[in-house]
Amino acid sequence: MKKYICDVCGYVYDPAKGDPENGVKPGTPFDQVPADWTCPDCGVGKDQFSPQD
Repeated sequence: MKKYICDVCGYVYDPAKGDPENGVKPGTPFDQVPADWTCPDCGVGKDQFSPQD
């Protein structure tokens, strides 16, 4: 599963880890993260994330 990086602050969403503190279970691909989820570091929306190479 591909990791995604926040274009604003550089936070990396790792699907293997998820974001359990904000309701995203480990193993959740980025495209299945809820639409209202925001970056845990800076608060921007999913539309501000890009696939990490």
